[in-house]
Amino acid sequence: MQQEKIKISQAVIWISSIVLGVLSSVPQLASHDFNLMEAVVNAAITSAFAVVMWYLNIFLLNRNTKKRQGISYSRLLVVLALGMVVMFGLAWIQQLILSHINFGPVMLMVEVRGILINLVFYMFLNLVQHNYAGQQVHLELEKVKSDNLGAQYELLKQQVNPHFLFNSLNTLKSMVETHDEETIDFIIKLSDFYRFTLESRKLDLITVEEEMKILNSYLFLQKARFGNGFTFTDTLGKETLKTLIPPFTLQLLVENCIKHNIVSQSKPLHISIYDADQKIIIENPIQRKLVPEDSLGVGLNNVNMRYKHLLDQEIDILDNNQIFQIKLPFIHEYHHH
Repeated sequence: MQQEKIKISQAVIWISSIVLGVLSSVPQLASHDFNLMEAVVNAAITSAFAVVMWYLNIFLLNRNTKKRQGISYSRLLVVLALGMVVMFGLAWIQQLILSHINFGPVMLMVEVRGILINLVFYMFLNLVQHNYAGQQVHLELEKVKSDNLGAQYELLKQQVNPHFLFNSLNTLKSMVETHDEETIDFIIKLSDFYRFTLESRKLDLITVEEEMKILNSYLFLQKARFGNGFTFTDTLGKETLKTLIPPFTLQLLVENCIKHNIVSQSKPLHISIYDADQKIIIENPIQRKLVPEDSLGVGLNNVNMRYKHLLDQEIDILDNNQIFQIKLPFIHEYHHH
């Protein structure tokens, strides 16, 4: 991974350098023997040093854009050494302009000042560089996460059709074996159901009202097999029907009820769907089969993963060995990209 190069505004470089120059002359302004010429030269020298060190630090830190951890002390020593050389040259220029000043004490003062300025610039630029690197890593991780979630969600949506086909063919097989008179109607309704599948396969969400049409088609197919072996009660309110839901969610959940419970004329399965507390609730009394039906195991997991992808929420599942209940959060709008 290439590390982001440091970019500092030209205005920041020049304004900060001028401010540093002015601040370096403040002690002289407070002095009784204030000399305007000395203050101006001192400010100019400090500002020039600051500008040079800005660009030098940026250049050296940007030379190697590979990923780095922590501060490079060897590079810091190089920067400090070059800074001392630059400040020595500027101090020499200052001595040429202000020849009456004792060069020794002045040289020591400006070198200490130069080291401090250099250290501040170096630490600041390293902080900026690490911030850039952190942002870049965060963006790449978010992109990977988004791509992964998108791929998972597309896979989950594709699981719906094979999952339903697997169970429908088992149903059709049973009807053919028993010479059921409604076999032809079942095939026609199965064809209609797959028309819904083709129309909804590219949609992340549809209205609950549209989802109920899919569910009612599915229930017709199941009635062809089980007759009065199960009952279905729907008391969803008008406002709930206007909310959104991932396609085939209710169909998968009702299918799950039928798959794992005894469904017979002597012991009908009662499935109900209603709304409460901003949630759609599907429930049935538990009457487990003695021999569990073969399953691809994607039903509940599919629904849960789709809600996690769309809302960052999981569905609520209640199983107290008497009632099995699933609560789906209302989806009023969707802004996921």
